[in-house]
Amino acid sequence: QVQLVESGGGSVQAGGSLRLSCAASGRTFSSSNMGWFRQAPGKEREFVAAISRSGGSTNYKDSVKGRFTISRDNAKNTVYLQMNSLKPEDTAVYYCAGSGGSFRDYASTSEREYRYWGQGTQVTVSS
Repeated sequence: QVQLVESGGGSVQAGGSLRLSCAASGRTFSSSNMGWFRQAPGKEREFVAAISRSGGSTNYKDSVKGRFTISRDNAKNTVYLQMNSLKPEDTAVYYCAGSGGSFRDYASTSEREYRYWGQGTQVTVSS
């Protein structure tokens, strides 16, 4: 069983920065493709960023490209989301997701590729 625990959320003014962390338990982190998703009030959950198990491939939602950076440290079983130039429309609950052990080195944008989910961390950006 894999557990994912997010941290680093909070409230920030527009233009500010936050770094989200997702700590994973279990032995399969280094072979897991990882992603970040978010859900704003009244909206469906949406893809934000993903990183392949090797870290060699990443994908981003168009609206966060150039502002957000996903990275991972397999030695620490942790994936990060550095968020810069935050906008009010980035306000949401952010979820970390993991594929579990995978033979594919792939930064998937689809929720269906992710088996494990964290509890979420709130990010609020004020104008």
